Amino acid sequence: MSALKAIAMIPARYAATRFPQKLMKMLGDKTVIRSTYENTVATELFSEVYVVTDHPLIYDEITRHGGKALMSKREHESGTDRIAEAVEHIDADVILNVQGDEPFVSAPPLAALLSVFEQPDTRVASLMKPFQDVEIAHNPNVVKVVVDRNFQSLMFSRSPIPYHRNHTLPVTYYEHIGVYAFTKEALMKFTQLKPTPLELIEKIECLRFLENGIPLKMVTTEVAMLKIDVPDDLEKAIDHLNKINQLKR
Repeated sequence: MSALKAIAMIPARYAATRFPQKLMKMLGDKTVIRSTYENTVATELFSEVYVVTDHPLIYDEITRHGGKALMSKREHESGTDRIAEAVEHIDADVILNVQGDEPFVSAPPLAALLSVFEQPDTRVASLMKPFQDVEIAHNPNVVKVVVDRNFQSLMFSRSPIPYHRNHTLPVTYYEHIGVYAFTKEALMKFTQLKPTPLELIEKIECLRFLENGIPLKMVTTEVAMLKIDVPDDLEKAIDHLNKINQLKR
C-alpha cells in the first residue's frame, strides 16, 4: 500500500434514526465519535483522517480535541454520499469509510481491507465476519452478505441469507461490517447513481453498487467491531470498554 495514498473519512450524522444523537453519547470518558476518530488515527494507516458531519456539535467535539472535521454542505441519502462530497477536492487513491458508530475500530482488519487494492481490478471493498448464531441471523439490525468463490459480494440483506433449507449441511453466515474502501473513481461514480430499488427497500446503501453491476471485494475478519445501532448496543460497548481497561491494569 506504500504506492497508494489512503485516507479515512468518518461520516457522522447527528440525528440517527434508530438512536438519535448516539455519536455524542459518552463511552467511558470520551464521546462515541471521538473514540472512533482517535482509534482510526491510532492505526497509523492513513495520510489523513477526517470526520464529515452535518452538525456543529460533532464538528466542535472533534476539532476542540485537535482532530480534523468537515461540515457537509448539503443533505445526503447516505454516509457514502456525504464523504464523496468531502473528498471531491482531496488528493487520494483509496478512501476508507469508517462508520462513526464503530468506536472499537483497529488496525488489522483495516490493513487487510486496504491490501486488496494492490489488485488493480479492486474498485470497492468491505469487511465481513463469519458467525453461526441463528438468532443473530434473524436480527434485522445485522446485515448479512453472501459471496462467490472469489469473495466478490453477491447480495446483502437484513434477512438471513443464505436460507438454510438443507439442514443436512452446515451453514456459515457472514455479517457485513460497515467499513468500506473505494478508489476515488468508484466513490465519485457512486454519487452519480440514483438510489436503487433494493437499496431503498433494505436500507443498505452498498446495494446501489450491486444493482449497477459493481461488486464489492469482501475481506474476512475475525475481529469484533462493536457497532452502536440502538441504546442497548451502547451498554454493550461500555461493558466491552470496561473489560479492555481492566486488562490494561
